[in-house]
Amino acid sequence: MKCKETAIFLMQGVSVNILKNEGPRAEKDTDTEKLDKERSIFGKHIDKRKKIIKNKNVLQTSYLPDVLPHRSNDIDKIAEIIASAFDGDRPSNIMIFGKTGTGKTAVMNFIGNELKKEDPQGSSCVYIYINCEVVDTKYSTLQNIGNQIIDDFEKRIPFTGWGIDKVYSEMRNSIDEQNKVFVVVLDEIDKLVSKSGDDVLYQLTKINEDLKHSKLSLIGISNNLNFTEFLDPRVKSRLSEEKMIFHQYDAQQLTDILRNRARFAFEDGGLEEGVIPLCAAMSAQEMGDARMALDLLRIAAETAERNGETTVAEAHVKSAKNKIELDTVSETVKMLTKQSKTVLMSVIHNTKEKNKTMTTGEVYSTYGDLCDILGITSLTQRRVTDLISELDMLGIVHARTISLGRHGRTKKIELSIPKEICDMLEDDENMKLIKNYRSPKQQRLPFNEDNR
Repeated sequence: MKCKETAIFLMQGVSVNILKNEGPRAEKDTDTEKLDKERSIFGKHIDKRKKIIKNKNVLQTSYLPDVLPHRSNDIDKIAEIIASAFDGDRPSNIMIFGKTGTGKTAVMNFIGNELKKEDPQGSSCVYIYINCEVVDTKYSTLQNIGNQIIDDFEKRIPFTGWGIDKVYSEMRNSIDEQNKVFVVVLDEIDKLVSKSGDDVLYQLTKINEDLKHSKLSLIGISNNLNFTEFLDPRVKSRLSEEKMIFHQYDAQQLTDILRNRARFAFEDGGLEEGVIPLCAAMSAQEMGDARMALDLLRIAAETAERNGETTVAEAHVKSAKNKIELDTVSETVKMLTKQSKTVLMSVIHNTKEKNKTMTTGEVYSTYGDLCDILGITSLTQRRVTDLISELDMLGIVHARTISLGRHGRTKKIELSIPKEICDMLEDDENMKLIKNYRSPKQQRLPFNEDNR
């Protein structure tokens, strides 16, 4: 009995000792948990990150480097045209064309900096830049030009409230008072014309007839090579005194551009050898877009940093490309009209019902049901066929026309967007009512010439 009690006592003693030994460790664990709770939600992400990028600004598309690789000839040609401004002469108007990411805006901003370097006080030549994607009305264009010239805030043109004639008159007088040459750059000039017509360009191209002391030269920038074909002949001839086309970059040129940025952007050893050539090759395939190349490199580096890795690898570039493509498709789908979204939802629902490839008739049958649920007027089948063709051009669906002999023709349609985009569309405020739609057994429409 005594042995038994001793055993129990010893067991209890061991138990007590264990508890005593665990006491400090338990307190330490509690302190760690308390510290974790005291830190913000960013703590674990900050601890995990490894610094690869030392200057992220250099990788932004808005950053203007001291050197623009493979654009020196274009810069020289524009400088040669504008140089006459320092003799008091009006430079020829210039139209610059080129696809997105070919350096048009960067070149003109570079020219603007060089003009200010040559004439810091703006005593002979004044550079004015306007982004017509933002400033896209006749009133705002004239007002913006005028207010970049008028120093006295009290005398500036208001954002609204004046008549166009008064705005033009105030802008013209402000220009003429200064006895200088003004170089006005209208970036995305086609956006201004598509929104507000070419009246403002007519006024700006003929303003020199109204000026006695100053002179004004226009430089237009456009992605649309056919932009001037839609202008009034008088505007077209005056605006396009000089034309320049910025050609797409090839893979080697993009490599040079990225290497030039990478020298200032990354820590030593931050990039694996194949990263820049891969970014350049991928972007060269997408119309030689330098913006895309920079975005690929930046997003790849950010991904590596977030993963706690010390170098950017080719796998990060491939991941970045998938993300960029997903973001692009996402924005495209968001911008679709309600009718186009309804047609796309019809394709999505058919796909969900194990109908990977479908005909226009099957899509139209589902579309009719969805229109009833949404309470919108359904379009004709021919018009829906047109919308399917538009979705095909955007790469959202794949539609090919096939011949069925005497039964006519139809389209075979497949969905071309990932599940994430489908989920996003289903959660769209206008599409929620049809998110859980389940169709009755689909009836195939007979094929004929109109059932396309």
